[in-house]
This record gives sequence, structure tokens and C-alpha cells, in this order.
Amino acid sequence: MQSPHITETQPGTVRQLDPGLAVATGERSSKGASASFAELLKRVKAEGLLDLDTRYDYRRLALNMSLILAGLVAFFLIGASWWQMPVAVWMGLCGVQSAYMWHEVGHKAMFRDKRIGTLTAYFHANFFSGVSYAWWVNHHNRHHSHPNHISLDPDIGRRTAIFDMKQYATRTPVQRFIVRHQRVLFFVLLVLEGYKMEKTTIKELAKSGAKHRHLEIALVVLRTVIYLTAVFTVLTPWQAIAFIAVQHAALGVYFGLMFAPNHKGMEVRDGEKETLDWLERQVLTSRNIRPNWWIDFLYGGLNYQVEHHLFPAMPQRHLARARELTRDYCAERGIPYLEVGFWESYRQVATFLHEVSEPTRHKHNAAA
Repeated sequence: MQSPHITETQPGTVRQLDPGLAVATGERSSKGASASFAELLKRVKAEGLLDLDTRYDYRRLALNMSLILAGLVAFFLIGASWWQMPVAVWMGLCGVQSAYMWHEVGHKAMFRDKRIGTLTAYFHANFFSGVSYAWWVNHHNRHHSHPNHISLDPDIGRRTAIFDMKQYATRTPVQRFIVRHQRVLFFVLLVLEGYKMEKTTIKELAKSGAKHRHLEIALVVLRTVIYLTAVFTVLTPWQAIAFIAVQHAALGVYFGLMFAPNHKGMEVRDGEKETLDWLERQVLTSRNIRPNWWIDFLYGGLNYQVEHHLFPAMPQRHLARARELTRDYCAERGIPYLEVGFWESYRQVATFLHEVSEPTRHKHNAAA
């Protein structure tokens, strides 16, 4: 029987959103349901919003490198001291800002010169963060093709949290405990996100046939050697262990919090085939965070999640204008477009996680 938390969206239907949460909504109509993505794309291209800006890319890269350099300078100046813990947090945050660099390159939204883009991606992913760039590109492209699809979106498949009760049967006893309390534990366990990505990198690079596998292995190994040598040389053993733990926790929490509101609690579907066209697939499964200069920096532009999913190759600086065009376009055609504030986004995520796992608590209490 079809779970109430999954919709088998039929062509010509749209998802209704709670009053007050959508920026652009309208009455359901055949015109709105069959809106042409080509027309929106035409408007976006007419304003040059898909054009790259090399000077902006270099400024953004320079800022990111400056943040990293500031952390490294502080690390060596402070030396063996427990005051290194704030530096560990800083470097963890820098790891997420670096992830935005390889994210942009992976979408071909940064640098006209492919060689510079590739160098930037491998430096920030493999060398600075210890994450396989090739694995991430493959994983992320599949996510973009089928966001929030139970069977086709790998971002759903690799999570312990469930998005529909049909996933519960595959969870281990420990994972089932987590699922029963996932409204809280989902956020708590973000501290492990950095370790999980590094573990996945090791597993993926151990396989043969990966693109530039030997280069990626060399960069990850070199990074590990330099990193561990630095922390255990400059700090005492206990300080070094604490530094590594705090840095990874800060990275995991920041990384998870920036990506959690993007799709969780939005349209979920399943089946062997995709039931939504490109426009509906991206708009109905994505949630924007209301922008300002600080939110834009914090999220690396991913607070414009609807526009990013509609136009993955669009440079970050153009997403704000694309947002205006997309909101108007969706309003014209009666397609729900969701945008909320910072705190409201996490409330919605927590509420969804709690509601979808409600039957698991009933089962557990009944068995007890």
C-alpha cells in the first residue's frame, strides 16, 4: 500500500503548500501544471544569467583562501594551547566554505578555463577536505536529476533517517532507535557527517576504475600526512585529538545544517520512473531560505535552492535575479514556490522527520 508520506505525482498535478509559506502560489490549472521550462530558461538566458564571470570567480576564490590562511596563521601562532579549539571550529567552517568551491566547479558554474576549475576542485575537495571529488560529482549529479526520489536520489538512500515508512524495514536495531527519535538525533548526529564523507571517500577510492583515482588517492594521503603531522607536532597529544574531533564536528554540523533545509519535508515520490517534468521536479522538491547578504554567504548561494536546481550551471551571483524571475514565472502558472525564513526552515524539517517516523514509535510502544 502506498505510504501517506510518498506521493505518486501524476502529470498535471501540483503540490499544495501551507498558507503563508509560499512566496508565489496560485489556483491549480492545466496551464500551471504543464508550464514550459523552456520559457523560463529563455527569460533567464535573455538576461545573461548563465554567463560566467571570471573576475568574480577569482574574488570568491581569494576570499575563501584568505579564510583558510587566517586559520592556519592562528594555528601556528597560538601553538600548544587549549585556545586552539576556536581555531578548530574556524577550520571546520572553512571546510564547508571550501565545499562551495568544488560544488560550483562540479556544476561548471565557475571558471571558463576547465584546467583552473579542475585544479580548484581537487585542491578544495581532495587536498583540503579529504573528500573524493569524482565520487561527489557522480553522487551529486544523480541527486540533481531526481531530487527527493526514494529510489533514485542517493542523498536519500545514504541516510539513516527515513523519509517514508517503507524504508524502516531495512534499518538495523540501532538505526531504528535513531529513526524513532530522528527529529532530534538527525541534527545531533550531524557531528559525524565529516567522518562519514571521509569514510565514503576511502571506500570509493579503494575501487578500481574511478576517474583520476591515483591522483585523488595521492592528494588524500598527502593531506592526511600533513594534517596529522601538523596537529600532533604543534599540539600535545590530547589537544591534537580534541582539535581533530572539534574540527570535524564543526564541519559536520555546518555542512548538514546548510543542506538539510533544501529538500527535507518537500515533495517525495517513488517508483521505477520519474513522474514529474523538470520544472515541477525541481520547484516542488526544493525550499528556499529567505535571502540577505549574511544568509547568502552562510549558505554559499544554496539558500536559492529552487533556482540552483533549475539552473545548476548558474553562477552564484546571478541566483538572486533568477529567484525574481522564477517566482514570477511560478506565480503566473500557479506552481507552488516555497521560501521561508532561517528558523522556520529547520522547524519544518524537524516536524517532517517527526511525523514521518510517528508509526515507528507506535510500533515500538506496542511491542514493549
